[in-house]
Amino acid sequence: MSTLELQNVSFSYEKNKKVLQDINYSFDAGKVYAIVGRSGAGKTTLLSLLSGLTSPDEGKILANGEDILKHDRCEFRSRTVGIIFQSFNLLPHLTARENVELSMRASGKKIADIKGRSRSLLESVGLDDSLADRRILKLSGGEQQRVAIARALSYDPDIILADEPTGNLDLGTQEEIMDIFSRLAHEEGKCVILVSHSPDVARAADEVYELAPLTRRKKSDKRRS
Repeated sequence: MSTLELQNVSFSYEKNKKVLQDINYSFDAGKVYAIVGRSGAGKTTLLSLLSGLTSPDEGKILANGEDILKHDRCEFRSRTVGIIFQSFNLLPHLTARENVELSMRASGKKIADIKGRSRSLLESVGLDDSLADRRILKLSGGEQQRVAIARALSYDPDIILADEPTGNLDLGTQEEIMDIFSRLAHEEGKCVILVSHSPDVARAADEVYELAPLTRRKKSDKRRS
């Protein structure tokens, strides 16, 4: 059974403007997936569907075999899925550590040592105590991305979704961020799904799903890296 699966999923923003049609993708634990394609192909829309932020017009989205639309999607996002937004969506008036700890408390999961876990998570993404106690606006883009990853991991979700996670980073930092995602999948057994236009991200992924604008899409748009 796949960790996350799309079955014949279609979506339209307007009645006559279909963005996705009959998408069938499956995602397993322990792998990094890249969803790539040109602007307008529906990459971010697909990520929104996978996270439960948007409902499909047709088809099903299954998490561990269960239709996410039949369950509490707020709970799904706060416990099963960790989301890393393109703009990070961190709270700028808080420190890195406070952003991670707030996410733990908001999840509703029982975490025995919140401060200790936040410290461990930030260290695992390359941020020491001096950086952990800085306010978000005092951190570089790469450091903020690391905080966003730690926050997404704060309640130990099975699935990590990231929208353009390396889009505004220099090449060296991109490679470091991809190494973190690879470790999460290959060593910790997470299902990691990245939306990106970057060929480097695609090359680093275990599997790639390529979307084309609907008018150009072929019957099958899956390829393996």
